[in-house]
Formats: sequence, structure tokens, C-alpha cells
Amino acid sequence: MSGRPGTSGVPGIAVVGDVITDVVAMLSGPLATGSDTAAGIRFSGGGQAANTAAWLAGQGAAVTLVAAVGDDETGRDRVAELTGIGVDCAVERHEGYPTGTVIVLTHGGERTMVSQRGANLRLTARHVEAALAAAPDVGHLHLSAYTLLDVGSRGAGLRALAVARERGLTVSVDAASAAPLRRVGGAFLTWVRDVDLLLVNTDEATVLAGGLDPAAQGRALTSVAHRVVVKRGAAGAVWVERDGRVETAPAPGVAVVDVTGAGDAFAAGLLTAWLAGADPRAALARAGDLGALAVTTVGARPGA
Repeated sequence: MSGRPGTSGVPGIAVVGDVITDVVAMLSGPLATGSDTAAGIRFSGGGQAANTAAWLAGQGAAVTLVAAVGDDETGRDRVAELTGIGVDCAVERHEGYPTGTVIVLTHGGERTMVSQRGANLRLTARHVEAALAAAPDVGHLHLSAYTLLDVGSRGAGLRALAVARERGLTVSVDAASAAPLRRVGGAFLTWVRDVDLLLVNTDEATVLAGGLDPAAQGRALTSVAHRVVVKRGAAGAVWVERDGRVETAPAPGVAVVDVTGAGDAFAAGLLTAWLAGADPRAALARAGDLGALAVTTVGARPGA
């Protein structure tokens, strides 16, 4: 693992989090509970961290993914896909645990996920520490909060944040998902205190900051993070800094095919622009363009 700077001019990035197989069902209509609903079904690589790493690599960033999979064919396939597009995979394999799987039901621009976290729950602090030590040129850590929200992998997520602090890395955290955030409550904000950048969608922002307008939610969360980006889907995004600066950006108008992975693409665009020195407005624009690209195709990865 090199963690070397990429051709995009951004520092090496370590992404810590989940690797998943997505079973994406494009429903023909509303789900008929207790009966049948026709759908187009596709198997593809997924996982918030793996998706973000894939989009980062697609932009020329040097990226190391730190994660866990099962010692199974599915896990080997997921790692091979990521390696093939330029992601440096520091992945531990766990015999007796399946690689994670998520069933994604999509219809009308919305998605519902049914998750089996599998080997993702086995990610260890020891592996994270060793993987980051083997990538000395990494300058930024991006953490998928699923690692913190799952009790089995929480120690690994906390160790990743601690190592980043010890090494003086810049740090971003994607808040991941509203329902598990609600379950862990206010503890989450103590875990991510003083990170450089916190990404939340509107549901996650409401869980963490209450039913305020997006700029007010961002301002509330800057008591924890130095910068907060509230992702609002088709309504665009808001960037708020601790010094009071607020920037807003519209979302590009595109025909939505599948929103799976759109937030991960957005995060990758935001990070590569910001880490390369772009101002908040330009970083939001780049993030919006990449998120828009993601929703125009089926699947969570570039070129899926």
C-alpha cells in the first residue's frame, strides 16, 4: 500500500468502512406488500466506503480502502472489482462470516435498504491501525459512519479517528444513515468531535440537529465539526463553516434512474475538490456534478 498522491493533485486518501454486495431491485411500481411486484434486478458492488473509494479512484485520486469481507467468492469478487479500477484494498478476510449484502428497493427516486452487515461487523482496530501504518503518505482519512454505528466495528472506527489525530491527517465523516444514528443517540457527536468535515443528508441532519432549516442544522453541527455539508438531494446542498460562512448550491437537473450510491459519488467529488484547494462553492459544484452522474445509471459505482 502506497497511499501516494494521485494524479488529481489531492493527497492520498484512506477510506475506512464497508464493502457490500448490492442486490438492486428497480421496482415497476409501489411495493405490493404481501404479494408480487415486478422489478429489474441487478447484483453489483456496494457499501458506502467502497463506493466512495471507487468514485475517488475514478477521479484519479490515490485511495486505500480499509475494510473487511468474508473469506468467500463474493468477497473476492468485490475486492477484485475495486482493485481493477485502481483502489488499493487493505481488506481483512474473515472465515465463517459472509461478505455483507444489501437488498436495495428503488422506485420513484427513493430507495429502501434491507441489510446484512456480515463481515463488516468484524473489522478490527488492529487491522485499521496496521493498514494506516502501511500507507504513510496518506494525508486524509474518510470514515463511513456505519463503522461507528455498528457496535461490532465501533472500535475500528474509533481507532481510525484516533490514528488520524495522532498523524495530523484531515478527517471527514459521512453520517451514513438516519435510523442507526437515532439508535445510538448523542454518542455519535462525541465520537466525531472536531473532525474537519461532516457530511449529512437531510434525514441525518434532522436526527442530529432537529427540525431546522438546512443552514441552521449545519450551524448547529459546527459545534462538533469544523465544516458541515447538508446533502439535500434534488434540492442541492449547503456548506456551513464554524466561522459562520454559508454556501448553497443547486443540484444539476437530470433524469433520475437510480439514486443508489449518489451520496457516495457526491462525497468523492466534494473531497477531491476540497482537498485540491477548491473553495466551498466550487467543491459543492463538483460534488453535485458527480452525484448527478451517479443517479443517471443503475448501480452505485462509476461505470456500473
